Amino acid sequence: MNTDKNRVFKPEKLFAPRDFQSPQIKPNQYLEIGTGKGMHAMQFAQANPDKHLIAIERTRVKFDVFAARTAELELNNLLPIHADAIPWIVHGIPPGSLEGVFLLYPNPEPKNASQRWLNMPFFEFLLSRLKPAAPLVLVTNIEAYAEEAEELAKQLWRLDVERQEVPRDSARTHFEVKYLARGETCHQLNLVKPQGYRTRFDDWTPQNNAQA
Repeated sequence: MNTDKNRVFKPEKLFAPRDFQSPQIKPNQYLEIGTGKGMHAMQFAQANPDKHLIAIERTRVKFDVFAARTAELELNNLLPIHADAIPWIVHGIPPGSLEGVFLLYPNPEPKNASQRWLNMPFFEFLLSRLKPAAPLVLVTNIEAYAEEAEELAKQLWRLDVERQEVPRDSARTHFEVKYLARGETCHQLNLVKPQGYRTRFDDWTPQNNAQA
C-alpha cells in the first residue's frame, strides 16, 4: 500500500472505550458508522432478517432515540453502539469479518480535509476488517466530496469503484430525505475490496498486540 509512512495508523495507541464489551460477530455481519437516529439501520435490519448490523453513533441524544426505537421494534439482528467509532472498531471488529460497511452522509469536514474518511490512515485499518469483495458504501450530497473520495479510492486505496446517483424516492436517512426533497443530487460510491487485497493490519488484533 502506497500510503504516507508518516501517517500510518497505530491501533496499539488506542484504549478500549469505557465499559467496552466485545461484541459477538455473527455471520452476514455489517457495520454502519455514524448512524444518527437509526433510520437506515432499522430499515436495513427489518428488510434483511438474515443479516446482522452493528450501528455506531457517537452523539448521545441521537443514540438514545435510536436505541429506544430499536428496542421497541425488537430487532434482534441490530446492535446499537454508543461510542467513538475508531477505538470501538479497533477493539471490537476482527480482521476480515465484515460483509459490508455503510458511511451514509458523513461530515464533509470542510475545514479539515485530513479528517475525511478516505484521507485518514484509519481507513486502511477499516479495509482490513472487510471480507474480500465486500463493499463499503459511502453516500454524500456534496459532489466535490464524492469526486475526491472516488479518486482516493482508485489511486490511493486501489479499490474497485462504482458511482451512481441516489434515486429520487430513496429515504434511507433524514439527511437523504431532506436533500432529495430540495432537488439536490446525492452521490453513492460502492467501494469494493478486491480479492487478494492486503493491508498492514490483516493479522492485527488487540490480543495479538498484547502478546507482542
